[in-house]
Amino acid sequence: MDKIKSFRELKIWSLGKDIVLEIYERTKIFPKEELFSLVSQMRRSAISIPSNIAEGFSRYHNKEYRQFLFHALGSCSELETQLEICYDLKYIENQFKTRLIEKIQFESKMIRNLIKKLNLVD
Repeated sequence: MDKIKSFRELKIWSLGKDIVLEIYERTKIFPKEELFSLVSQMRRSAISIPSNIAEGFSRYHNKEYRQFLFHALGSCSELETQLEICYDLKYIENQFKTRLIEKIQFESKMIRNLIKKLNLVD
């Protein structure tokens, strides 16, 4: 197996980026009064997922990499919570919420598995 040379080769980074794009597309139609609150927070949480994966990949030590992956996991949980709130506020329908939460949970599972692998390398 070839060594991964760039974070762009990571499936978890690619899925994280897909989540960002979906959040951006969907929040375009949110009420204007949410622009500087829920929309902004959701976009920051979503962007944080692939950004932390990329930054962690670039770190020299696995301990640092793991820390960035834990930040990405936290952002996944934040985004799930924000989606639940959006649903309660009737900004999104249940089908969208469920599909995206499943995607985020799959992302979280892959991040946890990578953390476990990094623990074995140390």
